[in-house]
This record gives sequence, C-alpha cells and structure tokens, in this order.
Amino acid sequence: MSSEGQWDSNIQQFQQFFTEQWARALTSFSTSTPANAGPAAIQLDASKLQSLQQEYVQEAAKLWSNGLKASVPIQDKRFGATPWQSNPVAALTASSYLLNAKALMGMAEAVQADEKTRQRIRFAVEQWVAAMSPSNYLALNPEAQQKAIDTQGESLAKGIQNLLHDMQQGHVSMTDESVFEVGRNVATTEGAVVYENALFQLIEYRPLTAKVHERPFLMVPPCINKYYILDLQPENSLIRYAVSQGHRTFVVSWRNPDASLGHLTWDDYIEEAVIRAIEVVRDIGGAAQINALGFCVGGTMLTAALAVLAAREVHPVASATLLTTLVDFSDTGVLDVFIDEAFVQMRELQMGKGGLLKGQELASTFSFLRPNDLVWNYVVGNYLKGETPPPFDLLYWNSDATNLPGPWYAWYLRNMYLENNMVQAGKLTVCGETLDLGRIDVPLYIYGSREDHIVPINASYAATQALPGEKRFVMGASGHIAGVINPPAKNKRSHWIREDGALPASHAEWLSGAQEHPGSWWTDWAQWLHQHAGRQVAAPKRYGKGNTYKAIEPAPGRYVKQKA
Repeated sequence: MSSEGQWDSNIQQFQQFFTEQWARALTSFSTSTPANAGPAAIQLDASKLQSLQQEYVQEAAKLWSNGLKASVPIQDKRFGATPWQSNPVAALTASSYLLNAKALMGMAEAVQADEKTRQRIRFAVEQWVAAMSPSNYLALNPEAQQKAIDTQGESLAKGIQNLLHDMQQGHVSMTDESVFEVGRNVATTEGAVVYENALFQLIEYRPLTAKVHERPFLMVPPCINKYYILDLQPENSLIRYAVSQGHRTFVVSWRNPDASLGHLTWDDYIEEAVIRAIEVVRDIGGAAQINALGFCVGGTMLTAALAVLAAREVHPVASATLLTTLVDFSDTGVLDVFIDEAFVQMRELQMGKGGLLKGQELASTFSFLRPNDLVWNYVVGNYLKGETPPPFDLLYWNSDATNLPGPWYAWYLRNMYLENNMVQAGKLTVCGETLDLGRIDVPLYIYGSREDHIVPINASYAATQALPGEKRFVMGASGHIAGVINPPAKNKRSHWIREDGALPASHAEWLSGAQEHPGSWWTDWAQWLHQHAGRQVAAPKRYGKGNTYKAIEPAPGRYVKQKA
C-alpha cells in the first residue's frame, strides 16, 4: 500500500477510535446523572459532532505531519515557559493535549439535553480536562524537570515540604500566608469593637474628618467570608474610603462558628445580627435612620432584614447599597450545577437540625469554579517546582476560611438557590414575619460586576426588578471581588451608568443605553450616598455611647482572628 493510502487508512481508524471513545465518555456521563433527574437522555447534535470530528481530524493531521518539527508557539500560559517551547516532545505533548481538550469541550457543548444536564456535563468535562493537563505531572512537565536539574533536586525537596505543609494546614497555599497577620498588615483601619453577642462583633471606626454625616453608616459583609475583604490595605479599603468621606462607619465582624453555634438558623442571623446591628448603630449614633450596605450574601441578608422590618412597619434604614447581591435567584451561574432537590435533601439530612459546614469545603467548591487559576496553578508551582507563592493580600483573605451553621446553610440552599422563595410575596416567613419585598421602601444603589461568576451580572441586575422604589444600577468591570475592591486612586477598570436612570426588564436592554466611564465606581457611589447621609455634625471624640456601648477592644477584634 502507498504511503498516501496508509495515511488515509490511519485517518479512518483514528476517526472510528475517536467516535468510540466519545461514546464511552457519554456512557460515563449518563451513569453519573443523579437518580432523581429521571432517565438520562444525552444525545449529540449530529451536525455539530460531524463538524467537530472533521475539524479535529484536520488539526490532528496537521499536528502529526509537523511531528517534532518547530511549530507555532503555544498560546496557553501553562505552556508558555521556554522549556515547553524549546523541547519538541513537550511542545507536541502540550499541543496534543490542547487539541483533545478543545474537542472534549466542543462535544460537551454539542450535548442535547436539558440545561441542568448540559451544565453538569460542561462542568465535569472542564474539571477532567483541567486535571489531565500534562503540566500537572512531573514526568510530563519539562519546566519542573529543568528546575530540578538546575537546583540539583532542591526544588523537588522543597516541593515535598510544601505538600506536607499544605496537607497539615488543610488547603493548597495560594500565597505566602506567613507574611500576613490580621490587625498588623491587613484589617488595619483604626477602630474599636463597641458591641458583641454570640454571632458578631460591631466595629466602629475612628473618624478621619472633623465633621461626619448625622446618619451613621453600617456595612454587612458576607458571613461566608471574613469582613476584612473590605479593609485589606489602606489604599484599597472600602471601609477607610467610607470613613474618609465623612461617614460614621460601623462594620459587622462575624464570629467564625464552632460546634457550639451549629444550631443557629437563618432567623437567628437576621434577628440577632443584622437587625440587632441596625438597632445598635442607630442607638449609638442617636439617629432615627441609618444608611446600610450589604455585600454578596450580606446583601441578601440585609434585604431579608429590610423586608422583616417593613412587615413590622418600622423603617430604620434611610438607604441601602447592595454589592454583587442575589435577591432573585433565577440565575445563579455555575453554582447551579450543584443545586437540585437530591443535593438539598442530602444537606438537610446532614446538617439541617445542627452541625457545621466546614469552611474548607466551601472554599474548595469556589476554587474549583476556576480550576486552572485557583487549583492546578498552585499544585504545579508549590509541589512540582518547589516555589513559595508570592504574598498577595486578597489570596490570604481567600484562604482564611469560615464555617457556617448547618441549619442556616440548609435553609439558605432550599429557600434561595433551589426554590427562589424570597421574590415570591408571602412565600417566606422570617423572624415571625411574612416577607414581601414590595413593602421595602428605601432608595437603593445596586452594583454588579460584569465578569462575576458567583453572582452573574444578569442576577445582580435582577434585583432592580424585584425591589421597588428609587434605584440606581451601576455595572463595574472584572469579577466578584476585583470589581468591588477597585479604589479610585488606582484609576483601573471602568464602570457603566445609564444617565437617563432607566431600568428596563433585562440587563441587556439596560446595557444598550449605558455609557462607559473610566475608573472606579466608588466615586459615583460616594456622591449618591452623600445625598442620603443628612447634614454634617461634629465628629465624635470617643467610640460607642456612654456606659451602654463602651469600647471592648481595638479593631479588628477577636472574632475575625478565629480560624475555621
């Protein structure tokens, strides 16, 4: 047989093999479909599959024909180092992996099934593809091999030390955690704890201006994380920025629950934490109303608290800011792959009556939403190369895990993520009150991040449709954290505003009439908040109020230093 004929035969054999392997993969997906999801009906779009196969065979033939010859540089940061590019075998290995990864993800996109099944298949394939990268294995990683040679094996010894250290601490190191200490070089804005109970400490910050607005300002961060994401460094602290704008600022610092708090419920957190914090801030400030801000889950909890207060016909909050907050849980993004009736029932059985969701479990879940950036990147650097990741305050905070009370978590999963009950008037009873978001009557500043994978931008915007009254919506660039923590002085990223203030039914419609503005959204928010902060009065000379609320200890307090 001629070489050309042999090549055609090889191609045909490969195409048959390729189809058989994908059929086996689909069988694997089918068997992993949750039992409650009904019969698995996974099929591939025939036209997409045919196009994908043809493209694969063409690219594979081109790759094979080049063999070990020099080819186009690989445009993937995992394989960007010189040893990958200069080693023909390594370059071929990387190129073959990328070709197969592209084909697998393409096939996941070609699956014909209900959207939940499609999401799960895409997520599963993404995890598998990320894990199978040749960069993750010492035997296939020429960069790690070269470093071992150059250091005479020291990098491998250091990698083993790093692995043992991470096993002991219970998570993969994303930064050099030894560099940071809460209260020393993160969470350093000057203040004092002026109130505490079993759930939270309330921190009041020292004024930076001679006068402050008469309405105090309360921040409610997510209890899923520690509050100091709002106070990392002086130059990127939203807390310090608020203080510098003349607001008498208070922040909820959540306690990191241990087994003794494993019985706490959603109602406990709303009544004994959010509403209690509002009452204390009003009392200390001597104000009829305060301004409040909720970030992420803190925003959801603040919204629930406002609905409870509205049902009681009391209105202690003059305005509210919601940052990357889910109020309407119709679109929960990639997290939706985990949520169904079976999963929620399992969690309710595990911890609905008591217990803890361990912080590391939650942190791992969020990390695997971006496996290459937040998992395998550090596996390669820490263990294969023996490197210590550079110090980064944001990643230190990200690794400082928090537990959650099981009943709180189980209730939140069912009533928010699974059933989306808060936007259904009369559906939920919280703290003895029937919730109706339509009764909330406060001006709202609603912010969403364009590339947010935890609270998708459509979901942030949906709050404008679920909540009544005067509203301003602003979209920022970047993701869930980087979009929010974007101080004006750095002049980074952009934000979008509609000058006409219109809030049409969808985010796409809103964006079509929005204008891009360079830099941080903080200045726009500051101008808005000033309008609701009241007249200026002399700044207080001491923390708290009289003998009722005395300074208990300096900020950041004890609670934030508790480890999961």
